[in-house]
Amino acid sequence: MEYRNYMEELVMETLDQILAYSKKYCNCERCRLDTISLALNNLPPMYCVSDVGRAYKKLKAVEIQFKTDIVSEIAKALKIVKKYPRHKKKTQTLKATRQHHTSSPKRKKN
Repeated sequence: MEYRNYMEELVMETLDQILAYSKKYCNCERCRLDTISLALNNLPPMYCVSDVGRAYKKLKAVEIQFKTDIVSEIAKALKIVKKYPRHKKKTQTLKATRQHHTSSPKRKKN
């Protein structure tokens, strides 16, 4: 058995829906992860252990106010990430993103 924060799934699913509808936000891996992290930091965790617990949490998630909170936090996070993106270029590929974040920075010689 393992535990997980079900809120992560809800935020990722909701973000996918928003990004599919609106093309004005960057959809690169870095921007997606930054958006998810910012939103999750402002939402309550929903940990569950079993499938029964997960089903219960999923039922709770359908409540209108709860969905509204998720969408609201994602919208705030998207605005922040759009204003302060941390990727190199808008067209940066996933491979380039991974290479950039795994390599060590090079120093200039004087």
